[in-house]
Amino acid sequence: MAKPLPEITSLTRPLWEGAKRGELLLQRCRRCGKHQWYPRPSCHKCGSLDLEWVKSSGMGTVYSFTVIRRVVGNAPEFSSDIPFVVAEIDLDEGVRVYSNVVGVKPEEVSVGMRVRVFFEEAGPEISLFKFRPAT
Repeated sequence: MAKPLPEITSLTRPLWEGAKRGELLLQRCRRCGKHQWYPRPSCHKCGSLDLEWVKSSGMGTVYSFTVIRRVVGNAPEFSSDIPFVVAEIDLDEGVRVYSNVVGVKPEEVSVGMRVRVFFEEAGPEISLFKFRPAT
């Protein structure tokens, strides 16, 4: 059973093209200089439409997380991943993203843990960004 994948739209295409190249891209406003996450058509700080895509360092800190130990509802395709960590990660660029933390036992994940992005191929057009401990 295939897992659901993000929809590629004209707005998000640069993000997913970067991910296929192994780059985590963020939008940055050319007017006020703020980075933003998630992709939007205008700057969430100043409203400017003058946005650019820039490469993130891929480094961040776990802000919060939960360990998924049971799949409920209509998502049986995730049961083979149990247990897994879903985290809020503060990237060094000042934005917070949601992703998985892998490469470490769930009980070893902690708030404040430094993590680094990597990419996992999920289909011909999609590589998903995930994080591992930075050390």
